[in-house]
Amino acid sequence: MNKSTSTLFKLDADYTVDMSVMDNLVYLNKIPDGSIHLIVTSPPYNIGKKYEKKASLENYIADQAAIIKECVRVLHPNGSLCWQVGNHIGPDKEVIPLDAVLYPLFKDNNLIMRNRIIWHFEHGLHCKYRFSGRYETIMWFTKSPDYTFNLDAVRVPSKYPGKKYFKGPRKGQISCNPLGKNPGDVWVIPNVKANHCEKTIHPCQFPVELVERLVLALTNEGDTVLDPYLGVGSTVIAAIKNNRNGCGCDTVSEYIDLAWDRVSQYWEGTLKTRPMDRPIYDPTLPGGGQ
Repeated sequence: MNKSTSTLFKLDADYTVDMSVMDNLVYLNKIPDGSIHLIVTSPPYNIGKKYEKKASLENYIADQAAIIKECVRVLHPNGSLCWQVGNHIGPDKEVIPLDAVLYPLFKDNNLIMRNRIIWHFEHGLHCKYRFSGRYETIMWFTKSPDYTFNLDAVRVPSKYPGKKYFKGPRKGQISCNPLGKNPGDVWVIPNVKANHCEKTIHPCQFPVELVERLVLALTNEGDTVLDPYLGVGSTVIAAIKNNRNGCGCDTVSEYIDLAWDRVSQYWEGTLKTRPMDRPIYDPTLPGGGQ
């Protein structure tokens, strides 16, 4: 199979993977209206990475507007769109937060913001003339007030699991949810750097667990998850790990080849991904606390 040109791979009777080397507007054009339950992506930040051509901020915003409009068209009426971005660096090294710049484009398409999620990580470039960047944002939008949200699927351990009501009619009863707590809108998840088990040649790779939380919370089994800036396929991996369909595209054939390799490794049981429930490494604890 020529992975760069073969776009459809049926894993079993329940779900499929579709990945193409293709311009994202061309790829989106072939998708029917309202057929995608979740869009998770991280577009280029227009900072000159090797997979992007740096443009003026005005042209960048215009390109994003066209992609966002098509994404809204293919999004299911009860679906969610999650746009993960960082900062653009402008003239005089001015920091321009892309979530602030792009937010009006989503509002122009009548989307409703549900959360602005802060993804915090502890490793990255060390800056000399400003504080080092250690977070990015995920803007979560829906089309309507009626949307999928499976909170129980992504609860995390309660900080005080044995805490009880100290007064009132429920005095003495456990006061927290036995399934755990809401993870909140600040997520501490390691980014994919040199020693991360998922690391490939992609310079800005999604950690699978970041996408998994969105997949589990915002879709049901059998739903379809799309990434129009697919990279090496982490969004598709997160989808098929949880019995969803996964699809997407990228213009770099080497990335799509790697995405197919990773899908094959997952199917063979050899793909390494960081588990969602693994604690953050703490050098002060034996074995890093893991």
